[in-house]
Amino acid sequence: MTQTITLTAPPKNSRLFAKAALGAVPVPLLTARKPTLPDREVRLDGYRVDPDHLAAYCRATGLRFGDALPLTYPFVLAFPLIMQLVVARDFPFTAVGAVHAENRIERAREISVAEPLDFHTHVENLREHPKGLLIDAVTEVKVGREQVWRQVATMLHQQKTSLSGAPKPEPKPEEAPPPPLRTLRVDQKTITRYAAASGDHNPIHTSAVGAKAFGFPKSIAHGMWSAATILGIIEGRIPEKTTYAVKFGKPILLPSTVNLYADQADGGWNLALRHPKKGYPHLTATLR
Repeated sequence: MTQTITLTAPPKNSRLFAKAALGAVPVPLLTARKPTLPDREVRLDGYRVDPDHLAAYCRATGLRFGDALPLTYPFVLAFPLIMQLVVARDFPFTAVGAVHAENRIERAREISVAEPLDFHTHVENLREHPKGLLIDAVTEVKVGREQVWRQVATMLHQQKTSLSGAPKPEPKPEEAPPPPLRTLRVDQKTITRYAAASGDHNPIHTSAVGAKAFGFPKSIAHGMWSAATILGIIEGRIPEKTTYAVKFGKPILLPSTVNLYADQADGGWNLALRHPKKGYPHLTATLR
């Protein structure tokens, strides 16, 4: 039977990350986590957007601040609900060090800042990957009985699995990228500002020392900062009803300059962030 956690306010991210850090510490008899997902969901009804928080998010991502919520903004509202599930002791992996692999947002219409929002979040589809374990965090947002926004956030925890020894595909040869629509400079100050606005203080984003502890040579940009910021290229041309599907490639090491691309295709857009010299993708996305 599904356990429902009903909240009256979003949990504090500081408390969640403290719990996540404690969860990363091995405990005798609890170190071996069960390779199954607990049957649990989180609900938060009647949430009212804080305009000051929205303004901080828009400043951190470069998106327009107005009456309608940016397409990616509900992600940061759902993030603490996802964390509430992932930091549980019976979750199959620890939250600290997990990375965002893919994200899919389906929006039925624009959402007004003034509308009360009902959130429902659960985690499903635990599966193995050559680099670790994947899960899908699913969040639905309703206004009354109308579902206005839905997201599937796919998260990867890097560890050994039965697929770890599989042959790796041949690396693609490096190619000089085509001329970009524009370039974008991102540094630690930018990402620290986004961490404060989004509540995602995962040490792989906020600390060079923390990033090295999880196998990254430097701190890295949040995937959802990239997914939000790139939408600024086409802001004003995003339809109300839309699906935004993002795949995250190699992380953006801080500081970096990246190439931005936006091409119209199939009645929508193909978007990308690429390394300016080697051409490999940091992010590829479609908006339809």
